[in-house]
Amino acid sequence: MSKNDINYGSFVPRGKPAGNDESVSILKQISPESTEVKKQIVKKTPVVDKKVESSKTYSAARPADFVKNKKKTVSSVKSRYSIGGKLIGIISAIVSLSLILITVLVSYYISSDVRVNAEENNLTINSRTAADTESRFNSIVSSVGMFYDNISSDDEKEELQNKAARFFERNKGIVAFKFIYDDDVFVNRAYFAAHELDSELVNLYSEQESEKVDRAKNGIVSVMNATPFFGEQIVAIFTPIRSDDNNDVVVIYSSLEDLSESYSTSSINLSFLVNDDGTIIVHPDLDLMKRAAEYRDHYLVKLLPSAKTGSEQLTYVNTEDVEYIGAFTKLTFAGCAVITEVQTRIVLEAVNATTRRNVYLTIAILSIAIMIVWFFSKSLSTPLKELTAVTNEINAGNFETPLLNQLKTKRKDEIGVLIRSTKAEQEILNTFTRLTNKGVTRAIVTHKIDFQPHLKDITIFFSDIRGFTAISDGFNKRFGEKSAGEIIGFLNDYMGRMVNCISISGGNVDKFEGDAIMACWGVLRDDSLDYEKWPDSDPRKAKFKAIHEKHVKQDAVSAIMATTAMRYALMEYNKKAEAFTKAHEGEPYAKYKPHIRIGSGLNSGRATVGFMGSYDKMEFTSIGDAVNLASRTESSNKPCGTDMLITQDTYDLLKKDFIRCPENNYKIKPENLKYEVVVEVIPVTFEVKGKGKQHFYGVVNMPQFDIEGFFRKGDPKFKLDPDCARAIGSKGPKTLAEVRTLLGIPTPDFGEVNLDAEESKIKAT
Repeated sequence: MSKNDINYGSFVPRGKPAGNDESVSILKQISPESTEVKKQIVKKTPVVDKKVESSKTYSAARPADFVKNKKKTVSSVKSRYSIGGKLIGIISAIVSLSLILITVLVSYYISSDVRVNAEENNLTINSRTAADTESRFNSIVSSVGMFYDNISSDDEKEELQNKAARFFERNKGIVAFKFIYDDDVFVNRAYFAAHELDSELVNLYSEQESEKVDRAKNGIVSVMNATPFFGEQIVAIFTPIRSDDNNDVVVIYSSLEDLSESYSTSSINLSFLVNDDGTIIVHPDLDLMKRAAEYRDHYLVKLLPSAKTGSEQLTYVNTEDVEYIGAFTKLTFAGCAVITEVQTRIVLEAVNATTRRNVYLTIAILSIAIMIVWFFSKSLSTPLKELTAVTNEINAGNFETPLLNQLKTKRKDEIGVLIRSTKAEQEILNTFTRLTNKGVTRAIVTHKIDFQPHLKDITIFFSDIRGFTAISDGFNKRFGEKSAGEIIGFLNDYMGRMVNCISISGGNVDKFEGDAIMACWGVLRDDSLDYEKWPDSDPRKAKFKAIHEKHVKQDAVSAIMATTAMRYALMEYNKKAEAFTKAHEGEPYAKYKPHIRIGSGLNSGRATVGFMGSYDKMEFTSIGDAVNLASRTESSNKPCGTDMLITQDTYDLLKKDFIRCPENNYKIKPENLKYEVVVEVIPVTFEVKGKGKQHFYGVVNMPQFDIEGFFRKGDPKFKLDPDCARAIGSKGPKTLAEVRTLLGIPTPDFGEVNLDAEESKIKAT
C-alpha cells in the first residue's frame, strides 16, 4: 500500500470546548502568536450587572423673598434600615437561636445515648467473640487430649492411623497434631490433600518454633499464627498434655476458617485476635493474617499486659487522629486477647445525619418565618414607602402629585395620622407647584440572553447502531411486554459509554434519535467571523483567520479522538455484554445484552447554531448543509465497510498539519506527532452539492493515542482492558483491512458500491 493510500494526523487533546480564555490557553500549545491577538477573536458575551441609579431630588424654585426667609429647602430622606428588614432580622435571630439551641441539645443527648449503646454493643460483640474463641480453643485441646488418652504405646501403627482417621472425621477443623516426646505426627490427610499441602510441614514448623515447644514443656501454652508458613488459615497451639500414665507436649494445627466467621466484617465493628506477643492470629483482613502482622503498637494491645480485669472498654484516638470505641477481653487461654473496635464517626453518622436534617429544617422554618414577617411588614412598609414617595415628590416640587390621592387617609393608626398631616402640608404647598422642578432618575440595565442564531464553523458527529431494528425485534421476542424496559436499559448502557467519550473530548451532545447520536464540537466557541468582511490589506485579518482555523482544527481532531475512543468503549461493552448474557443463560426471561456494531461519521463545516423551536419548547441545535453531510457520512459506513468515516472537508482541514500527505512531504511536526491519526481514502467518489465529486476517508487508528490517559480524565480509577486495547493506540490496527477483521466487518466490493444512492436516505442539501 502506498503513502497516498494511508494518511496520518494528530492534535493536542482537550477536555473542554474551546471558548473565551480556555481557547486562548490551549492555543498557546500550538501557536506562537501573542495572547492579545488571540483574545481579540474570542469574544466574550458581555455580562451587564443590574444597577439602579439613585434618584435625585431638586428643590422647587422659590421667589427671592421666600429664599431670604427660608435658607434651607426640605430634602428627601431615605431610611437607612427598613421596617421589614428590622422585623426579619429580629425574628430570624429569635428563631435561629431557638432552633440552633434545640438542635444542639438534641444532638448532644442523642449522641450521648448512641455512644452508650454503641459502647454496650461493642462490648457485647467483644465478649461474645472472646467466649466463642476460647470455647473453640479449649475444645480443640480437649479433643486432642481425649485422643491422647485413647492411645497407648501398645497400639500398632495401623491401629493408631485408624484411630487418627476416625478422630479427624469427627474433628474436621483440626489439621494435624504432633506429640513431641513420642515424636508421633497425625495429619488430617483430607485437608492436606484438598489444600495441596505437604505433611512434612508439620515437623518443619514445630522445629522452627522450638522456643514455643520449650515453653510448652515448662507448662506454658502458646498460640501462633501459622498462616504465613502453610499459606492457609491455620493456627498452631503449643500445649502440655497429660494422661494418667504419660505427660507430653503437643503441637496442634487447626484451621481458622470456621473461627474467622466470628470475626467477619458484616457489621461496622471490627474484631481481631492477637496472641501474647501482639501478633495477629485472626483478622477479617486475610492479608494481615498471611503476614502475621505485628500489632504491638496498637493502642489496646499496649494496654493488655497492665490490664487489671479480663475485659475493658474505652475510647481512644489512634496515631492518625481517628477516634475509636474499643474493647478487649483477655482470654484465659495462652494469654490471647480479642479486640473489638469501631470508629466513633461511623457510630455517630446517623446522629450527624439527623443534625444535618435539623439544620435543613431550621433553614426551612426560618424561611417560612421570614416570609410571614415579610408579608406582615408589607402592611407597614408599603404605605410608608408610598408616603415616602409622595414626600419625595413634594420635596422635588411636584406638589400636585396624584400619589397622595392613592394613600388610605382613613387609617386609624399612626400611619393614618402621618398621611393626613402630609395631605394638609400638600395643600399649603400647592402655591409653589408652578415653581417645581421634577427630578426622578431611574436606570434599569438587564442581562440579555442572546437567543439569536449564529453561523459557526464546527465539526458534527453522527452515529447509529447497525441492525437496530433486528436487535429491537430480538428484545420483543425474548421479553414480550417487558421488552421496552430492557431495550431502554441496553440503550442507556451503550449511549452512556459513547457520551462519555464525547464529554471527555469537549464535545456537546445535540440530540438522541432512537439509537442515533448527534454531537458537535465548537458550538460553544464564540469566534467572531467579522474578519471575513475586512479587506485583505488589513493586517489583522490574517492573524484572526489563523487563530480561527486553529480553533476549528482543534474541534475536528477532538472529534476524531472521541470517535476513535468509542471503538475501544464499544469493544469493552461487547466483551462485558457477552459475559453478562452467558451469566444469565437458562433463566426465565434471561437477561442479555446484544453484540453490536456502530457506524459514525464526522464532517467539518459552517452551520447555523442557536436556540430553535417555539416559545414553549426550544432547543440548542445546529442545522445546515454541513450537518446533513455528516448524517450522510454516517450512513455511508455500511457500503464502505467501515465504522468511522470523515469527509473530504474534515480531511482537507487537517491534512497539512496533522495528516501525512504530499502537501507536507508525509511529515508531521514534532508537537503533533504524539497524536497521529491513520486514515485511508475510500476508493469511491460521491457527489456533494456545490462541491462536485469527493471522497470519504476511513479512520484507521491513532497510533500514539493514550487510551488510559484519555478515559482517566472522566474516571481517575479507569483501568485499561488489554484485550480491548487492540482497538486503538500502539496495539491498534494499521489498515482498514485490519479494522474490518477486528470488528467483523465484511470487505465490500467497491465495484458495486454507489455512494450517491445513499443520498436518497439523507440528502446533503
